Amino acid sequence: MTGFALMGVGAIVKPVLVTKQFGIFDLTPAGRNEVRAVYGGFGVFMALALLAALQQPGLRDGVLFAVGAALGGMAAGRLVSAAIDRTIDRAPLGYLALEVIVAFLLLAVA
Repeated sequence: MTGFALMGVGAIVKPVLVTKQFGIFDLTPAGRNEVRAVYGGFGVFMALALLAALQQPGLRDGVLFAVGAALGGMAAGRLVSAAIDRTIDRAPLGYLALEVIVAFLLLAVA
């Protein structure tokens, strides 16, 4: 939960810190908007969903499944990209590993 919140707030406040990890050092207003939406809004609302699951046990399994599925989808997208490009850089590989591990854990307990 904390990881999603930190990612989300960080992306909203400093979107270029997200893209620098992937070799993108300059963002247009449209680029900053995209990072704030996809990394920022997504992260903040995943954290809120997990918090809601803690407070309302009836939501727990559905929220864990949905968050796990979202992370699994991100990992799958990275794998498809790596297959198409026939390479994967260090930062995307690290995030791929994290996404697979957390998705597996969430789906296992859902």
